[in-house]
Order: sequence, then structure tokens, then C-alpha cells
Amino acid sequence: MKHNTIKLFLRLAISIGFISAVADRLGYWPKEASTWGNWDSFLEYTAFINPWLPNSLIAFIGIIATVAEILFACCLIIGFKTEFFAKLSGFLLLSFALAMTFSSGIKGPLDYSVYIASAAAFALSLMKNKYYEFDNVLKRNH
Repeated sequence: MKHNTIKLFLRLAISIGFISAVADRLGYWPKEASTWGNWDSFLEYTAFINPWLPNSLIAFIGIIATVAEILFACCLIIGFKTEFFAKLSGFLLLSFALAMTFSSGIKGPLDYSVYIASAAAFALSLMKNKYYEFDNVLKRNH
């Protein structure tokens, strides 16, 4: 498999993972395929994995995480500032993995491949070649 194809695959896999998680917490996945199924259950889980945060911040953190996942997914799909948004995605996923680990143990983030997704995002951030990326259009116009 060529490097360009691998980069495109990483961009799409990370993005679709973010979009799927957001769809789940907004109730778009069928109940039998869902982890949270609704916003309130997602916020309960957010509180569970962030026990050191005051309850008054949980909804804010949930909104920030959701907006970040949507923004990062869109930017990675179209290839806008790919290296930057891949690095941010890596840090976001790593923060999820660590929060899950410290609150409930290592099994959850390993079963859900959160550490692997974080590593994949960091690897994507190191790939400098452009392939089907909006950045190519911006580069040509300068």
C-alpha cells in the first residue's frame, strides 16, 4: 500500500471514529448498537471518567469534546491543516484514554482501541505529503 493511500485511510478512519462517537451521544445509532445512546448518558460517562471535575463543568466539557470531535473530523476529511488537526486529535484521544484508564482501569481504553487511535493520529501528524487534501488547493493559490 502506498504512503498516500495510508495517509488517506488514517484521515478517514480517525474522522469516522469521531463522527460515530458524536452520532452515538446524539442518539443517531440504534439502541442495540449504541454505547451511550443519548446526551444525558454521555454526560454521566463524562462525569464518571472525570471525577476530579466539578459537576458544574461536566456539560461544558461534554460540549467542548463534541465540538472538537466534529471540527477535527471535518478538517481531517477535507485535508485542511491535516498535520495540525491530526496532532490535536492525538492529544484529544490520549486525554480520553488516560481519563478512562485512571477512572476505570486499562481494559476500557484497550478494548476501544483509544490508545491505538491516539497513536494513529500522532503518526498521521508526521506525514507531510499531501494527498486529496484541501491544503493542496490553498498551496496552489499562493
